[in-house]
Amino acid sequence: KYWRLKISLLSFFISIVSVVAVYLFFRSCESHSEIEGTDKLQDIETYQPVLEYGIPVDSFHISTHTIKRNQTIGNIFLSLGINEEYLKQLPRSADNIFDIRTIKAGNTYKVFTKRDTAATIEYLVYEHTSTEYVMFHFSDSLTVRAVQKDIRAVTRLSEAEISSSLWEAMYDYNLNPMLALDLSDAFAWAVDFFGLYQGDGFKALYDELYVDDKSVGIGTIHAAWFEHRGQKYYAFRFMQDSVSSYWDEEGNSLRKAFLKAPLRFSRISSRFSYNRKHPVLKIYRPHTGVDYAAPEGTPVVALGDGVVIEKGYNNSAGNYVKIRHNSIYTTGYNHFSRFGKGIAKGVRVTQGQVIGYVGKTGYATGPHLDLRFWKSGKPVDPLKIEAPSVEPIKQENREAFLKLVAEYRVKLDSISLRPIVSYDNFLGTIY
Repeated sequence: KYWRLKISLLSFFISIVSVVAVYLFFRSCESHSEIEGTDKLQDIETYQPVLEYGIPVDSFHISTHTIKRNQTIGNIFLSLGINEEYLKQLPRSADNIFDIRTIKAGNTYKVFTKRDTAATIEYLVYEHTSTEYVMFHFSDSLTVRAVQKDIRAVTRLSEAEISSSLWEAMYDYNLNPMLALDLSDAFAWAVDFFGLYQGDGFKALYDELYVDDKSVGIGTIHAAWFEHRGQKYYAFRFMQDSVSSYWDEEGNSLRKAFLKAPLRFSRISSRFSYNRKHPVLKIYRPHTGVDYAAPEGTPVVALGDGVVIEKGYNNSAGNYVKIRHNSIYTTGYNHFSRFGKGIAKGVRVTQGQVIGYVGKTGYATGPHLDLRFWKSGKPVDPLKIEAPSVEPIKQENREAFLKLVAEYRVKLDSISLRPIVSYDNFLGTIY
């Protein structure tokens, strides 16, 4: 009996130990499984696919191509072996989305091919501009999307000293060359960019625009100064009456308005057109001006301050005068019967000064003035020129304006590394 009791107790003890061991084993397995599952879940949550144009690149083979001369979207489809059914759908799918005739030689397109044995093309993406691309998606049917890329604005404070020209200064200081054009526009009425000197310089607080970490242009110039022959001209961008313009540190406008019309008692007899039938020659050709019909002898005045750069006669324009107002704007006045008193090449004229009188010299069927307008050397419609207000900052806006000026001047007037220079080397041109 004693030994049977002893064996029974030992068996019971072994059973208890076995149960505990089994329990601990399964708990260990469950815990390990939970940790492993958590790791996998974390891997899934932290995985971020690499996207290009919103397409996961690891799902496709991607090839890059260049548009060849005279190549069309249709040619590209055929060269890639894309199903002709998609080619038939192309005009309808692209209608009101993208003009397929506007693709440009030299631009890039990318082809996204599935990573399968069939190597099926699913996307074609055409880079139309630096900020816009067009996506062709080949699925059950062809879909076309024109997409604007995200543009990121980075505010920069840049300065440069001019040694040869404003344009060259941009390259010398590794600045976006478009900044030269925007600065010349902001200071068009304050600085003569055709009369720059070596040692002139500028500092500008502006936004540079980026797409995919590539600079695509200049956004807003918030504030700047331009030093010309030792004199500093400030420009601060401020909105008044819902219009943004540039003002000096005292609140005076940097721009001068053009007159609405160069003569009184007139009517518009012909408008700006690139395809007008000429009344004398009887052929269709561009008429990049506006005709004002008026009685012969009606005084014609300068639209704005400037310098007479041409005065003369030719068979087409008759007696004409050309005035350069600044490095941006130039105006021309044709068919005069005679010129105003003292008008000659090189003479400075003021806004509203009589420069000539309506006539019908040259190719003209009757007395009228043919007014021409050029912006940066290109003809523009005189009736569409927006002449900004020359009214100074209004009293109710003055506090806000001066607060802005104080903030920007701290940045613009920060210590400069530009050396003191003498202003005796005339450059003569912006370019």
